[in-house]
Amino acid sequence: MRDERDEPKRAGKSPPQLLSLPEAAFFFNVSESFLYNHREIPRIKIGRKILFDKKELEAFLKKHTHRIERFTLEFPSLDLSLETYDKLYLKGGKSKVGQKVWSYPFGSVYLRLTKSGKERWYIYYRVDGERIREVVKNAQSRADALKVLQVKVADAFRGKHGFKKEKRRVKFCDFADQYLENYAIINKAEKSWKTDGYYLKGMKEFFGDMYLDEITALKIEKYKAKRLEKGVRTSTVNRCLAIIRKMLNLAVEWGYLLEESKTKIKLFPEKDNLIERVLTEQEEERLLAASPVHLRPILVVALNTGMRLGEILSLQWNQIDFRTKRIRVERTKSGRIRYVDINNQLLEELINLKGINGQRTYLFFNQRTKKPLTTVKKAFKSACAGADIKGLRFHDLRHTFATRLVERGVDLITVKELLGHHSIVITQRYTHSNSEQKRKAVEVLDQSETKAFVPVSSTQKDDVFSNRLFSTN
Repeated sequence: MRDERDEPKRAGKSPPQLLSLPEAAFFFNVSESFLYNHREIPRIKIGRKILFDKKELEAFLKKHTHRIERFTLEFPSLDLSLETYDKLYLKGGKSKVGQKVWSYPFGSVYLRLTKSGKERWYIYYRVDGERIREVVKNAQSRADALKVLQVKVADAFRGKHGFKKEKRRVKFCDFADQYLENYAIINKAEKSWKTDGYYLKGMKEFFGDMYLDEITALKIEKYKAKRLEKGVRTSTVNRCLAIIRKMLNLAVEWGYLLEESKTKIKLFPEKDNLIERVLTEQEEERLLAASPVHLRPILVVALNTGMRLGEILSLQWNQIDFRTKRIRVERTKSGRIRYVDINNQLLEELINLKGINGQRTYLFFNQRTKKPLTTVKKAFKSACAGADIKGLRFHDLRHTFATRLVERGVDLITVKELLGHHSIVITQRYTHSNSEQKRKAVEVLDQSETKAFVPVSSTQKDDVFSNRLFSTN
């Protein structure tokens, strides 16, 4: 008996690729209701179910592409006023007071305010199913942003492969600005993206007008060598290289660089750069005794919480919960809020501080200007000198906190959460085992369960060792 399902195969034809309504809507980059209501788009109706032949959709799209391209080029010529254009093409037909997003058939324009209240215009559109959001640099109005949006969409349609983006060469200095505005500011904490901006200024001096596809492995090595010649630490060079690596990856994603043109970047190993400086208990006593009144509570917070200096100086009283004995750390490096418990020593210090300046917003402020402290560098340096402590940085107090926890048996996962690290590998860099701890660790092997462990003095140990070594038996 003949099986009708084999007919297309016998005729040398492949069966059609049918798309559901959601799949077809994604293909056209429109809503399902929009696609459903436009009956001129070819479809197949089986009962209540609607399907779409992908080849027919591609033919329909190819036939109407030239209309869309002309449409997206009309506005920049200013043939229409913005009000008239909104009536024709804006979803809803009219701009509303307080509106923040304006949606058109080919993309959207939206407005955001910076922390300082400055307007920043963005555009949103799709290219071959990929969502693209960009800030429109120097845009002063929605009309400016809309012009850029239409040009971007028109460029996409002019691509050689339908919706594929054309690979456009861009200079390092220009793309550095795009990286900062379209990625770093949006995705990183304020302190982090400002640091990126600082590093980028130095990188622009070296790479400057160089195109991204001209950045070779050799030029990266020359950049590394030049930085080292100026006395820059390898860890700092690595931070710059990490930014360049991210920029090149984004350049591929955003259509400015081909994957095969992207240079592989090797970072310096940093294991030998770790400074193992942990404050001893005797040094801690001397340091606190030599510290001025305003510095002492800051040091106590650091030693008992492991918080970073920036996190400590930005503390406000509403972040201190005396009832639950917890601190809510907000201004973190990762941008994620974390909580740190308050021990008895720190609680006593905070209660004393509350009695002194509990009416103010911030815990720590400049007595002269009455503004929150931004640095304690000078006071900390003087305190270290007065306590006869050399080679100590404020950040070493964070190392001290982590190391002391590990020495007292706290597991690394808990230490990681207290420090606010996203990876335990980073936490391991903050913990250092001292010689006594290592000696005790290997001595555990001597304590066999099959025989009693009898502690002996160091003198007795030496006598036993000598008798065994020089025994003639």
